[in-house]
Amino acid sequence: MFNQEQLQALLSFEGGDHQVVSLYLDTDLTRESIDGVRLQARGFMKEIGPDFRDDAEAVERYLNYEYDWTTPGLALFSCAPLSFFVAHPVNVAFRNRVRLGARPYVKPLTHFLDYYAHYGVILIDRVGARFFEYDLGELLSSDGFMGEEVRKLKRGGGSSATGMRGGQGNNQREEAIVQRNLRQAAAAAARFFDNKEIRRLFLGGTSETASQFQDQLSRRLQSCLAGTFAIDMGSGEHEVRARALELLQEANARREEQLVDRLITFATSKREGNAVLGLADTLKALGEGRVQTLVLSDGYRVPGYVGQSTGFLFAFNGHAPEAASEELVAVEDIVESAIKLTLSQGGHVEVIAGNPELEAAGRIGAILRF
Repeated sequence: MFNQEQLQALLSFEGGDHQVVSLYLDTDLTRESIDGVRLQARGFMKEIGPDFRDDAEAVERYLNYEYDWTTPGLALFSCAPLSFFVAHPVNVAFRNRVRLGARPYVKPLTHFLDYYAHYGVILIDRVGARFFEYDLGELLSSDGFMGEEVRKLKRGGGSSATGMRGGQGNNQREEAIVQRNLRQAAAAAARFFDNKEIRRLFLGGTSETASQFQDQLSRRLQSCLAGTFAIDMGSGEHEVRARALELLQEANARREEQLVDRLITFATSKREGNAVLGLADTLKALGEGRVQTLVLSDGYRVPGYVGQSTGFLFAFNGHAPEAASEELVAVEDIVESAIKLTLSQGGHVEVIAGNPELEAAGRIGAILRF
C-alpha cells in the first residue's frame, strides 16, 4: 500500500540531465479492458517521443508480465538512463496522464494520500452491526456485533403492564430490544475503532435506524461522521468499499469548496490576511517558510527557476528574475518544486480539481502559519 515514505522517496529522486517519465493510468477493468489500458499506455509513451523508447519498453514489460490488474489505479515512474523504474498500484483510479520532468510528478499521489486516508464504515440494522476500517481504499480490518433477535409477537399476547393492550406492550418490548441492541452495537463500534486513526466515518442502513444509532455513538465517532447511506446489511465488502469511495468523493468535494472559500476569504480580507493567492506571492511565502497549506488546481504547471544555493523558487515571466543575486536553475514545473518544498517544511498540500473560484483566483495559493 502506498504511503508517505514512498512519496518522500519519489520526491528525493532527481533525474539530473535526464527526464523522468511519470505515467498515471485508470486500470479499473469495469470501465476498460486490459488490452484497452495497454493500448492507452502505449499511446501516451508514443506521444512523448522516440527518445523515451527504453522507458516505453519498461512500461510495456511491467504491464505485460508484472502487474496483476487487481487495483483500479496505477502510477509508473521511469528514468531508463539511471535504471530507475517504480510502480505503485493503488485502490483508487487515476485520471490517465503522462508527464516529463527532472523529478517524478507526484501531485496526483499527494491528492490520493489526502483524499483516501483512514476512514471507516459501519453497517447497522435493528439487530447487529458490521465494522470496516479502510486506508487508501484498502480494507485493513473488519468485525461485527450481533444482538438479540427482534421477534414480531402476535397481537393479543401477554402484556408487561396491567391494563395495557397486548399489541402496544409487544411494540414497546420490541423497541426496548432494538434500543438495547443499538447501545451495545455503539459500544462495540467504540471498541473496534479505538486506537484506529480514522478521519471520516460513514454509516450505512435505513434512515430511521441510522439516525437512532448515530445518537448512541461516542463523541469521537460522532465527530468523524461524514455521511450516511442506504445499504442492505448483507451486502458484500466490495459493494461497501465502492459506496464508501463514492461518499468520500462527495465529502471531499464539499471540503474542497470550503477550503477554497476559506483561502480566498483570508487572502482578500484586510482583517484576516493569513493567506496569499497567485504564484508569485505563494512562492515568496514558501521561501519565508510560512506555508501551512498549499492549495493548487489539478494539472497546474508553470516553468520557473530554483536558486542553486538557497533553494528559493521563482516564477518564469519571460525572463529570469532580476532581483535574484544567485545562480538560477531553470525547471519545467515550478509548481512541482513548490509541492516538494511545502512537504519538506512540514506543510500540507491540497490538489483540487474543477473549482472555478480557485481557477479565477490564479490557480494557486496558500494558507499561512503566520
